[in-house]
Amino acid sequence: MNQMPRIVVTGLTGQVVQSLVEQGKSRSDSQVIPLGRPQLDLEDPSCIEGAVRAAAPDVIISAAAYTAVDHAEADAARAYAVNAVAPQELARVAKALKIPIIHLSTDYVFDGTKSTPYTEGDTVCPINVYGKSKWEGERTVAAATDNHVILRTAWIYSPFGRNFVRTIIRNAQSRTELPVVMDQTGNPTSALDLATAMIAVAKDLLASDAQALRGTFHLAGTGDASWADVAEEILALSQGLGGPSAKVNRILTTDYPTAAARPSNSRLDCSKIARLHGVNLPHWKNSIEATVRRVIRNPTELEVPK
Repeated sequence: MNQMPRIVVTGLTGQVVQSLVEQGKSRSDSQVIPLGRPQLDLEDPSCIEGAVRAAAPDVIISAAAYTAVDHAEADAARAYAVNAVAPQELARVAKALKIPIIHLSTDYVFDGTKSTPYTEGDTVCPINVYGKSKWEGERTVAAATDNHVILRTAWIYSPFGRNFVRTIIRNAQSRTELPVVMDQTGNPTSALDLATAMIAVAKDLLASDAQALRGTFHLAGTGDASWADVAEEILALSQGLGGPSAKVNRILTTDYPTAAARPSNSRLDCSKIARLHGVNLPHWKNSIEATVRRVIRNPTELEVPK
């Protein structure tokens, strides 16, 4: 292994990869190398091994995914290609290189009917194409190599890309009321916090062969909230920073029909990763304040990504 381990992460523009790159730049104990098109095209399995080997990783983080939840309902083949077939090939290459792989997954593998936070041992039952494709990705990664960590996370936001924080602030610029669902609950998760934790997990895997450090884990922000709760927090922070604000109109899921069904309960129990990897993400209110502050102070952050 290199003296400064090389963490190769799939993708170039996603929230998590941009957060990993930013966090990596502030560290002297690891390198984060993003790998995306044209070198790595997750829709073309034949290019994956060559691209990964050329990047000379010590750890692979499989972060890039097809995340357009509603579009996936009519674009299942592409969702499965990116979310299931590509991770399988990445895991196969990781095994050939004798290195660990960390695969990012989602709360959407659950149906949301449980009344308490989901643990890693709970029954998987996705209710939309996106969730089904991500579950298949978990299965293919686990089958391809034992040297893996599957991280299920939820409700990711950041200063980058398309996410709830940026959307709420952008919409508040032109509207006085925003309808936001109040009967879906989850753990808002900062991609920057997630990136820091993923680097810590990667270092754990390089430092120890212990099987207990491998397998499936939940990793999300501390504290739960509804989408309406999060929107109200964002807008209060925005107003306090001199940014746009609006009234949140709390609505039911049935009032806001979407192509894909959403789980009503997306809360994840993260005690396993805290116990075995010593990782605990901050409370979502603390982290979301930093994100809102950054977005408000950088108006270009509100531009819709192309």
